Amino acid sequence: MTNRRKALKTIALSSILASAPVALTKAEEKKPSSIKFSLNTSTIRGQKLSLSQMIQVAAKAGYDGIELWIMELNQYLDSGKSLSSLKKELDDAGIKAVNAIGFATWMAQDAEKSKKGFEQIEHEMNQLAEIGCIRVAAPAIGAEAPVDLFEAGEKYAKLLELGRKTGCMPQLEFWGAFPPFYQLGQALAVAAIANDPDARLLPDVYHLFRGRSGFDGLKLVSGNAIEVFHLNDFSDTLPREQQEDKHRIYPGDGVAPLKEIAKTLVEMGGEKTLSLELFNPSLYKMDAQFVADTGLAKMKQFF
Repeated sequence: MTNRRKALKTIALSSILASAPVALTKAEEKKPSSIKFSLNTSTIRGQKLSLSQMIQVAAKAGYDGIELWIMELNQYLDSGKSLSSLKKELDDAGIKAVNAIGFATWMAQDAEKSKKGFEQIEHEMNQLAEIGCIRVAAPAIGAEAPVDLFEAGEKYAKLLELGRKTGCMPQLEFWGAFPPFYQLGQALAVAAIANDPDARLLPDVYHLFRGRSGFDGLKLVSGNAIEVFHLNDFSDTLPREQQEDKHRIYPGDGVAPLKEIAKTLVEMGGEKTLSLELFNPSLYKMDAQFVADTGLAKMKQFF
């Protein structure tokens, strides 16, 4: 009888252990990313609209947010309007300023230039926080090749502290045609060296292509390490080295592996805002509302 009980216990325990991996797998399954859509104002810049008009275009098209540029914010303030009035315009339109594009020289190797860059971006972060914009792009403007990735990581860590202080967090950006800082691998290294839970990357389809990063590297990233992603496409009509920002086209109109990119971003988890960033002169000749409407439809075919 005792042996029988032992045998039954052994069978029961074996059953529990056999099912444990399944239970653990179910518990650890990641939720897919939640996706929102934003219009980067560069996409309709050529129509010479005011920031207020661009907000209305984005809202009417159905975007969740708008990605503005610091120069447009300055123009808005120079016209006599205030940060509080801009926030009200965004609130009334029902969209958020999800990110802003600036060019502070925080990563510059020159100590004085870097200091001025930190002062500039702190000022801009404070302004953006007032309008409810909780992110700002942090490209390597001012840096010279070769960039010391360890030094850059330490500066990015300092920038993140500034972001927590102001309420507007820096998104580390790389440009594919910018020799000092053009590769996803460089950005990953700098973010890792910063060793900060708030470190974030700001990738771009065009820049991943132009700097020869490729797209498989995105699979090394998970969760909210990417909160904003610039969506666009590129053609094969020109050699990679000859392609410029002006050659960006609507998502789906080129040869970028956007289905694969979309799958990677969705499986990554976390919250993602896909921002349509184009600089194509041919689009500047069209009605801004038509461009915005078309761009959103082109993005949604992949998400």
